[in-house]
Amino acid sequence: MTAPTTLHQAHIAFIGGGNMASALIAGLMDAGIPSSHIRVLEIQPESRKTLNERYGIVASANADEVLLNANVLIFSVKPQQLASICRDLADKVSDCMIMSIAAGVRTSDLSRWLNGKRNIVRAMPNTPALVRAGITGLFACAEVEESGKAIAQQLLEAVGTVVWVEKEQELDAVTAISGSGPAYVFHFLEGLIAAGHQLGLSPHVSRELALQTLVGAAKLAAGSEDSPTLLRTKVTSPGGTTQAALEVFAQAQWIETIATAAWAAERRAQELGDSLSQA
Repeated sequence: MTAPTTLHQAHIAFIGGGNMASALIAGLMDAGIPSSHIRVLEIQPESRKTLNERYGIVASANADEVLLNANVLIFSVKPQQLASICRDLADKVSDCMIMSIAAGVRTSDLSRWLNGKRNIVRAMPNTPALVRAGITGLFACAEVEESGKAIAQQLLEAVGTVVWVEKEQELDAVTAISGSGPAYVFHFLEGLIAAGHQLGLSPHVSRELALQTLVGAAKLAAGSEDSPTLLRTKVTSPGGTTQAALEVFAQAQWIETIATAAWAAERRAQELGDSLSQA
């Protein structure tokens, strides 16, 4: 099939129909991509049924049926499954643009498993994509044409925003900041809710205060020309309540701890990539 030059010319085959694939499918359909242009290879019968009923798309365990007319292939399976799946499909996807959203799997390994194919874009999305508020780091092999990069960008913009990195190893840092980042935010949210409860607020009030404070502060930062540092300073009156709290954070070396945690996540991403390259 002819390679697509725009997203609306794409016939997209998802390999794996989990949460991230479902989020992308919903976003694509809202963007005007017809259900007839989307198919999913999914081995779980219940998942196939859900995809069929929810989106009206072809979801099948038959690879030939799913790959029929496909010119964009998105691998959305667990990283540990990817080597065997790529090898099984390598002879069937020679004309497709390939995208992988499997964490840690490097393009060199994807290429090796796909008999040398290099028209590959690697993506690192995060879970807020499930509510169309994600951010995805993207890297494209040199062989990917500009039209292919544009299609990859439009695909992920269906569930949020995107950033491109020039070096593939930078995706490990993307994983550490935005891929794993929602868990850091949830962990902070847990602590803020618990603190409210300890201060005598009900669990419901603690949750509402903490959650909306986090949402509101993020929106303020996103919509302001001021840096986070300046925004923090504007909230902090000398000798006031905010300064008292921030001094505790400083004593605990909170900023340094965040950096140390991100370094640990990046190192683990590198280790996972190394282990997966042995397949």
